[in-house]
Amino acid sequence: MKDEVKDIATHPTEAQAGADGEAATNTLEVKTPAKKKRVRSSKTKGPDANAALEARIGHSFADPNLLMQGITHVSALKSGRKRGDSYQRLEFLGDHVLGLVVSDMLYHAFPNADEGEMSKRLAELVRKESCADVAKSLGLLDDIKLGSVGPGADARLRKSVLGDICEAVIGAVFLDGGYAAASEFVKRNWTERMHKPRRPLRDPKTVLQEWAQGKGLPTPVYREVERTGPHHDPEFRVAVDLPGLAPAEGTGGSKRAAEKVAASVMIEREGVGGGNDG
Repeated sequence: MKDEVKDIATHPTEAQAGADGEAATNTLEVKTPAKKKRVRSSKTKGPDANAALEARIGHSFADPNLLMQGITHVSALKSGRKRGDSYQRLEFLGDHVLGLVVSDMLYHAFPNADEGEMSKRLAELVRKESCADVAKSLGLLDDIKLGSVGPGADARLRKSVLGDICEAVIGAVFLDGGYAAASEFVKRNWTERMHKPRRPLRDPKTVLQEWAQGKGLPTPVYREVERTGPHHDPEFRVAVDLPGLAPAEGTGGSKRAAEKVAASVMIEREGVGGGNDG
């Protein structure tokens, strides 16, 4: 009868010894199942993850520890480590490097802009929201190293420090590659934003008046053309006049609002600089 247990093989006993008289020993051979090979996670880790992050940033770090420090939140530090091992010191440095590079960019991009206009443009470009937008475009949100803060707090904390992390990365690039590397990073990520600001930078009435003065024209004159609607909710239609130019009109819930619209209409029509496109 064949043995039904396939993993066990039985050898002959002494009674089953061969004709040559040699005794055979009775032994059992038990086959153990083969160990399963570990399957590594498909998620990129270690050097590969660093290389992917550097590729998105556009800088290969001679000292990768600087990059890791730049994306490490205080909550991720092990006991005994100093707060200076987090992104905070690099953020301080990166904030000032960013201001210097953007100031240089503005100085050369807008040769006719005065100090006031350049200051407003600078403030818009280096604000935390702008830095956070750059960080999002580089995919840095999921790279931030956090400690155990809970799932809900994790998402909120990542978003709240995203702008700081961006500045810290600039600081890390500056320390690792010098001003040229940091300047290249900023120019690559801020040039388009510099030429297309999200919000109007100057009052259109001021822009139109300065342009008129530069042309040797008198101060623009605003006149109410029409007022409609009830007393508690009026709508004004206002025209702005300059000698030699066709009037431009605008409407709004107040005279001042309508005057701004009228000035904006004339600015756009005449191709006046100093507005959103400088």
